Amino acid sequence: MKCDYHVHSYYSDDSSTPMERQVRRAISLGLNELCFTDHVDYGVKVDCDDPRSQTHAANVDYPRYFPEIEELREKFRGKLVIRSGLEFGVQTHTIPQYEELFERYREKIDFVLLSVHEIDDLDLWGQEYQRGKTQAEYNRGYYEELLRVIQNYHDYSVLAHVDLMVRYDRKGVYPFAKVRDIVAEILTAAINDGKGIELNTSSWRYRLSDTTPSREILELYHDLGGEVLTLGSDAHSPDYLADHMDEGREILKGIGFTKFCTFEKMRPIFHEL
Repeated sequence: MKCDYHVHSYYSDDSSTPMERQVRRAISLGLNELCFTDHVDYGVKVDCDDPRSQTHAANVDYPRYFPEIEELREKFRGKLVIRSGLEFGVQTHTIPQYEELFERYREKIDFVLLSVHEIDDLDLWGQEYQRGKTQAEYNRGYYEELLRVIQNYHDYSVLAHVDLMVRYDRKGVYPFAKVRDIVAEILTAAINDGKGIELNTSSWRYRLSDTTPSREILELYHDLGGEVLTLGSDAHSPDYLADHMDEGREILKGIGFTKFCTFEKMRPIFHEL
């Protein structure tokens, strides 16, 4: 089974790639399954039917998004399984919006990535959240927010790029030993809730010093009994679709994982690594 469960298209505000281009690329690569996971970031973005969408970054255009996925399923039936997902960039104060959104489209969603891209409506990628804080404060703060979110929000499948702060930490990689306790608490909460994590292969693209999440986090998840695991490239263009998947699978096998998951209607389906 070859798949990619973290894929973006022109329904994400940071991608211009048509869905069909991603689909055709997936077929050319010999993938069996692809899941679109376009961005929803309440708090810093608005929905497309909000009047502010003319001047603000917008979330997925849901009335167009789900029908296009259905059209592609029909067009490429027998060549590729196409799943319908979203990437929820949740903050504690935006949880009610995600609860309402998930309930509205429950029957159409196969898979949900849960991310923390912003805290208190301050983004990580532009350094808004990090500004004025010590490295210890913003690293600890990121994990504390992630823990609060998953303690209070449950309509998701796996945690995306658990140590995302590494990508945006201009002071270097913060020692894992200093956050191991709270990361263990996060992973335990996810496991107890029947959720999982992903291996995000964008670490090669961003030239990070380790995998995303790090091998230490992957090993901790394995040692805690975690089994639900997906593979995703975080591709915003066809060039990076399924990038470094083979290397990622070998790393997971070396840690001791034997299975990974695809999803249908929010239910995990296990496959041999």
